[in-house]
Amino acid sequence: MAPASIGYDDTPIIPGTDYHVHDGDRAQPRIVTPGEFSTQAQVGAPPSDAVMLFDGSDLSGWQAKTGGDAGWKVESGYMEVVPGTGNIQTKAKFGDCQLHLEWAAPSVVKGDSQGRGNSGVFMMGSYEIQVLDCYDNPTYADGTTGAIYGQYPPLVNPCRKPGEWQVYDIVWEAPQFDGDQLVKPAFVTVMLNGIVLHNRKELMGSTSHRVLTTYEPHGDGPLELQDHGDLVRFRNIWYRPLTDYDAG
Repeated sequence: MAPASIGYDDTPIIPGTDYHVHDGDRAQPRIVTPGEFSTQAQVGAPPSDAVMLFDGSDLSGWQAKTGGDAGWKVESGYMEVVPGTGNIQTKAKFGDCQLHLEWAAPSVVKGDSQGRGNSGVFMMGSYEIQVLDCYDNPTYADGTTGAIYGQYPPLVNPCRKPGEWQVYDIVWEAPQFDGDQLVKPAFVTVMLNGIVLHNRKELMGSTSHRVLTTYEPHGDGPLELQDHGDLVRFRNIWYRPLTDYDAG
C-alpha cells in the first residue's frame, strides 16, 4: 500500500518561502533526543546535539582569558573560582546558540550587594549576564542576578538559597556586522531556574562597569566566566548551535 500523503501542493505559498501551506516537500526538523534535568544532587544529561563545554572532569576545553592554562580548580564534578587567577574562557568560539549553565554561590555568606557570590557569564567574551547571590541581598537593579549588566534588570528575582545550584538557560542571537557597521544588534532570552528574566531583549552594546558602551565589530567568540574574587561554582555547561528553519 502506498503511504498516505503528508501534505498539500494546492495551497497558498507562504510569504518569503518557496513552500505551500502544509507543504509535504518541506524539510522535516532534525531529530534531537532531549536531555534530562539536573537535581541538586545530580547533574542531568544534555540533548543529543549539544556541544559539551564542561562535563565536570577537567578544564581541557578552557584557558585563561590572558592565555595559558585555566587556573580554576575542578573537584566533585564542578569547577570553582580560584580568586586572583583571572577570568577563564572556552577555547571554542561560537555565535547564535542555546546555552545551558549551572552555578552556585558560596554556602557561607560573606559580604553584601556586589560583594556576595559575584561572577559573570560573558557571551562571546563581551556581553555579561550577571551571576550574583541575590537571595535576600539587594543591590543596584541592573547588577542583580540575571541582569544584562549595566543595561537591563531582570524581570524578577527567582534566586535559590546560597549554596544551592541555580540554572541558566540562555538563547543568544549574536550581533551581525558588515565591516565596521552594525547590521543587527544582539538579542538574548534568559531563564533562571525555569523563570524568564529577559524575553529576546535587544542589547545596547557590550557590557561594562559604570559606563555605557557601543558595539565593536567582531566575529564568533568564546564563553567567558568571571573571577570576581568569590568562590562561585559552575557545572554542566553545554551549548547548541542554532540553525534556521529548513536547515539540515
